[in-house]
Amino acid sequence: MRVELLGVRGSVPVPGPSTTRYGGNTACVRTTLSDGTTLILDAGTGIRSLEVTQDGGEIHILLTHLHLDHIQGLLFFRPFFDPNAEIVVWGPPPETPPLRDMLARYLSSPLSPIEIRELPARVSFRQFPLDGCQIGSARVQTSRILHRGVTLGYRIDEREASITYLPDHEPALGKPLTVAEDDWISGLALARGTSLLIHDGQFSDEDYSSHVGWGHSSISDALLFALRAEADQLLLFHHDPAHSDDRLDALGAGAANHWEALGGNPSTVALAQEGRVFDVKGRARAGPKASTVE
Repeated sequence: MRVELLGVRGSVPVPGPSTTRYGGNTACVRTTLSDGTTLILDAGTGIRSLEVTQDGGEIHILLTHLHLDHIQGLLFFRPFFDPNAEIVVWGPPPETPPLRDMLARYLSSPLSPIEIRELPARVSFRQFPLDGCQIGSARVQTSRILHRGVTLGYRIDEREASITYLPDHEPALGKPLTVAEDDWISGLALARGTSLLIHDGQFSDEDYSSHVGWGHSSISDALLFALRAEADQLLLFHHDPAHSDDRLDALGAGAANHWEALGGNPSTVALAQEGRVFDVKGRARAGPKASTVE
């Protein structure tokens, strides 16, 4: 599977000279399967630059939840304006009101000059089944995770490789991860043994102490979660809009040191950077030290 990071920020886009290295766009990740199928994880402002051809058939957009920073790029997704494009937009429950109606609150006046019903493409809107489904050559699983509002995490498995996407997640809200039982950790079963874990790392440990319950993770908790999940590779995602490139450099260095202290290989932990592309392969060996991304 190929993974492209198109937007890695949380809350609000932050273009400018202090965010050029990590990028200023909000959440959007493209996964391309071996059969050419395109799966787009969230539709933040990063989706605007995405070029997608119809060679792979239907285009699938998997929304984790409907907070603005995860849907605000929808109107600027070019295939929506191609009458030949077939697009499936998946989202979280409940079925009432339907996903289309929920998104129409944004893609309608006075927030949008174009109504959702006016999109030229052939677009369908579906609730993602909680027991998972097959999309193209991959099995896609989901589960509800801890974040404000109904929020899904996604796992994409193709052959021996897997990607788990938990961009907005507060796994230590109920109990510290050092003592929590596996069954009580949000999202852990979904992430178990994944090749690449893309996980919320919005807050430094100092910042998190005053933001408990906001629905986002501290970097230390993201590392502990990855360790408990035995993930091969961790990308810290959903960067705080207040964090400059220099601040993120420092947080990334601290994360690598902390990961090494936990027994992991520091080269397998990184902060997500807009524009990076990964080819994700199967596990080389078990445990957090295994590197699967080239």
